[in-house]
Amino acid sequence: MIVGVIDYGVGNLHSLAKAIEHGGAEVRIESNPRLALATDALVLPGVGAFGPAAAAVVSAAPAIEEALREGFPCLGICLGMQLLFETSEESPGLGLGIFSGRVHRLAAHRIPHMGWNGVAAVSDPLFRGIEHMLAYYANSYVATPADPQDVIATTEYEGHAFPAAVRRARTWGVQFHPEKSAEAGLTLIQNFLREAAR
Repeated sequence: MIVGVIDYGVGNLHSLAKAIEHGGAEVRIESNPRLALATDALVLPGVGAFGPAAAAVVSAAPAIEEALREGFPCLGICLGMQLLFETSEESPGLGLGIFSGRVHRLAAHRIPHMGWNGVAAVSDPLFRGIEHMLAYYANSYVATPADPQDVIATTEYEGHAFPAAVRRARTWGVQFHPEKSAEAGLTLIQNFLREAAR
């Protein structure tokens, strides 16, 4: 399996590529989003800010949106999950709109939400074999879908629960960084690759 990872041009994608390769897939890091679709699955990484990332994919946004709606498998990580939504309070720009809803600032006194936190997941193949997940977070913004049924996992921070993972058909988003979340994170990536291969 070949996984296309879109490079927004703002961060190091080495640890993410290694985690995907650990799952048995080949990684192609592409700064041209259209070329990232010429693979078997797509990963939107979690590095950068919403506005610049949205600008980096805007030329290919219609093609990406169409591919995802037709069932092309995709995993959005942190910022990549937020790009699957319509807009963000963080900065101007349009997301892909796979999920209806807006990205908003995390309701907390201590921002960013940084470090390890628990994930409460419902039954979804993305979390197969992961009983008690601790995940690594680095976020100041969260994405809340208009349809609560899109939420497949939650996390609580300073007494507020927010979506930790979302899913619609073969598009998943996780607010945490699985590539930095030890064995459970590697298992989650392997689960995504397994689902993408179906």
